[in-house]
Amino acid sequence: MRVNRILLSTPLVVVALVIQVSVLARLHLPGAVPDLLLLTVLGLAMVYGHVGGALVGFGAGLLADLAPPADHAAGRYALVLCVIGYFAGLVKPENGRLKSATGPMAVVVAAAIGSTLLYAGVGALVGDTAARHVGLPGLLFSAALYDLLLAPFVVPGVMWLARRADNDPLTETGPAAKAGDISSGWLSSGTGLRIGSQRSGLGALKARARTRSARVGRIKGVKRL
Repeated sequence: MRVNRILLSTPLVVVALVIQVSVLARLHLPGAVPDLLLLTVLGLAMVYGHVGGALVGFGAGLLADLAPPADHAAGRYALVLCVIGYFAGLVKPENGRLKSATGPMAVVVAAAIGSTLLYAGVGALVGDTAARHVGLPGLLFSAALYDLLLAPFVVPGVMWLARRADNDPLTETGPAAKAGDISSGWLSSGTGLRIGSQRSGLGALKARARTRSARVGRIKGVKRL
């Protein structure tokens, strides 16, 4: 991952985890706990793509596994968020911008249900049967409802911050710079010469004979494209 992405993702994940543990988990809502950490991972994954989403999800989940009052095996939630971040990153559009809120909301519902099922499934493999005693259907419904209600206040802001952090002024190129790159690439591939060598070639052509001025004019015209 890029350095600017790491510098943005780390504080966002830490803040989301602190709010979830210290505030949301203490609300004692029926069913599941609103998963602010999951929503943060989703927002970053829908901008960074599937690879970045998987890396952010793994780091966020591992931090949640180690943060108190975690009472489950370390790596369990890291696996869950890694998988969720990977699949959420697959819905990233080509230009990094989503045209409507329908797609992100569907991703939030699917991620809330999928993460709950995956967490319960991994727990069953290691002997944790707490999901059976709580009631899995009610847990799935409350997780999807809480995350869906919280998502409009979290996901758009996280995506906006992620896009802004990716817009590095040093790497931005305007239309003129793009045109110059296209022309220089076309010249180097079409003629087999560099721009500097073409300038020296033009000087030699001018010095040799005036009768070849038409040919020089054509080369200079291509060079201005």
